[in-house]
Amino acid sequence: MRTPVNRTVLIAAALLAAGGRAAGQEVPATDRPGSPVETLEALTGERVGRGGREGEPDEIETDRDSFTPATTTVGRRRLVVESAYTFLDNRGLKETHSVPELLLRYGLTDRVELRLGWNYEVGGAGNEASGADAADEVVAGRGSRLVREYTLAYGTKIGVTDQDGWVPQSAVIVQGFTPTGGSAGASPATELIATAVAGWELPNRWRFDAAFRYGTASEGGDRSSLWAPSAVLRVPFGEGWTAHAEYFAIASTGSAANATRHYFSPGLHYLVTPDLEVGFRLGWGLNDQSARFFSNVGVGVRF
Repeated sequence: MRTPVNRTVLIAAALLAAGGRAAGQEVPATDRPGSPVETLEALTGERVGRGGREGEPDEIETDRDSFTPATTTVGRRRLVVESAYTFLDNRGLKETHSVPELLLRYGLTDRVELRLGWNYEVGGAGNEASGADAADEVVAGRGSRLVREYTLAYGTKIGVTDQDGWVPQSAVIVQGFTPTGGSAGASPATELIATAVAGWELPNRWRFDAAFRYGTASEGGDRSSLWAPSAVLRVPFGEGWTAHAEYFAIASTGSAANATRHYFSPGLHYLVTPDLEVGFRLGWGLNDQSARFFSNVGVGVRF
């Protein structure tokens, strides 16, 4: 016959065992069924708990290393910090300087990232050559005056498809740009830019990506639309090195002084580690409406 003491010991042992199983099976709050992140993953077709999008190398890929953004997102719970400096030698206008082109990208899920950026720009024309979305505001020439602008960028990037045969890997970016300060000639209007990008990795590890941007712009109360197609071929070589050749164009419609600018831009970037990238780009305008020359140098870090 069991005594009350024995029954107490058995009950305590059962409670401890149940508690141990519960602790071992504890699920993070963001992974629990019905949580906002779990619901978002279900809507985008992702599998909860996957560490990265299937088939992708575990290394940083920035949006700043070319005018054409990457087709990838940063990955769930990863943070990428990008920064760059751009110089443009404008035709008939004061030169443009753009820095720090800061962009923070945080992976809410494997396919969805949140974006926040800030930039300072000074010169006779807008920075239309940078691949960092914090400096994607493209405006008509400002004339001979020197204009300073401070801009806050915010938005999201969503992975749409993974490469499967002829189906490309693709993503869309929707981002707003709000001025936070500047000289009297700077536009106070908030701009919106939407970007679609798609690309293929070829059997020899070369990669071809193409993108199309559409945005709104305002200069002196003159509202216009912006269109920017681009294409880039990336060729890896050596250990961690990648070279690229890119074409992009920016065209404005609906303004009093519409313009179309064409550029050719080679570049080189290097993976110091899988989480640290450095690189630079050069570019030349191909027509009289574009800047003569631009250069860009930057860095990306993943946490």
